[in-house]
Amino acid sequence: MNLLKTTLDNGLTVLIRETHTAPVASVWLWYRVGSGDEMPGKTGIAHWVEHILFKGTERWPEGAADAAIAREGGMFNGMTWLDFTTFYETLPADKIALALDIEADRMVNARFDPEEVESERTVILSERQGAENNPLFLLEEKLMAAAFTVHPYGHDTLGSVEDLRSMTRDDLYAHYRTYYRPNNAVLAIAGDFNAGEIERLTERYFAPLERGPEPERPQVKEPPQSEERRVTHHGEAGVDYLLSLYHVPPATHPDFFPLTVLNAILAGGGGLVISGGGLSNHTSRLYRALVEGDLAIDVSGSLYPTRAPGMYTFAATVHPASTLEAVEKALDEELTRVQNEPVSSAELEKAKRQARALFAFSSESITHQAFWLGYSEMFASYTWFINYLRRLEAVSAEDVLRVAQTYLRPTNRTVGWYIGRQHA
Repeated sequence: MNLLKTTLDNGLTVLIRETHTAPVASVWLWYRVGSGDEMPGKTGIAHWVEHILFKGTERWPEGAADAAIAREGGMFNGMTWLDFTTFYETLPADKIALALDIEADRMVNARFDPEEVESERTVILSERQGAENNPLFLLEEKLMAAAFTVHPYGHDTLGSVEDLRSMTRDDLYAHYRTYYRPNNAVLAIAGDFNAGEIERLTERYFAPLERGPEPERPQVKEPPQSEERRVTHHGEAGVDYLLSLYHVPPATHPDFFPLTVLNAILAGGGGLVISGGGLSNHTSRLYRALVEGDLAIDVSGSLYPTRAPGMYTFAATVHPASTLEAVEKALDEELTRVQNEPVSSAELEKAKRQARALFAFSSESITHQAFWLGYSEMFASYTWFINYLRRLEAVSAEDVLRVAQTYLRPTNRTVGWYIGRQHA
């Protein structure tokens, strides 16, 4: 891979990948702060601050940056999750300076106008209320809170209604000045350009920005789970849902790759593509047992790379002719089988092929290549992305059996039922 990595004097990490597959470039600016850095009283603050940064600066007032990118035929957006807040632009390669100008400016010059903050409070609360119309959001929120009793992963990125109502403009601005610093950021760029020229361009826009103090982070470790936990949510969706969450190590742990192969075997893979999309899971064990067995309408498994110990989650929508009890029983039977019987070499290779295909799908575009360079720095380093396929190939059937036995234990899980049907 043609990759250049450098660190500016102010601490900004810069990753530049020169690739000439299309005449475009993608710029992602990542901040090492997300909902996993929030404590009670400030939940949802990272997501809210992300919103405020789209309100603009003196040089780029609200709507101006979006319009400038759109005139060039580009994309402009951002997102917040457990371990990060990020903003990105994808646009013609010869317009890359526009993206660098916008991001360097709003790293330090966001206004946080009090009236705009109050206006955005309404927007954020409305977004939260909209999410509550989704039965799986309601169930997952309860599930995560039960599974993570101490660590901030236990609360949703949107935050609680109480915190969203009580936080002030000064709270938001303090968060911005604490975490939106060059030394807490990674600039990842991929595209059709000369890497040396782009390096000089990044220095022009970002080198003048001042380094900040190293931000303090919550030093919180989730204690090991020693018994199964269960949550139930009664709703009126007319459908029943099952979620089952298991604690797993962070992405830097060697077991993450055997778990990735295990997920491909059980559920066809999932959780790798943040921006949506994926591959069919119709040949996976769980699909055959639950969907083809008319127990569930759909089933999936999600394993996301995280900075701290995270989660491996199964989700199923219960078939109208079935029950939550039957779906959970069938799921448990498949998990027990993969713990007791080593997978065949043929199934192992098929799972690796599927995991490779999902990886290729998630990193084929220039936008996704820049995404992965920066995203992997949030929980490991860019070498995690570079070495992904090699680490995957090294997984053995014994590794898959071992991680299934180690992590898919009933005492390590939290089970959630959404009861949306009237049962006799």
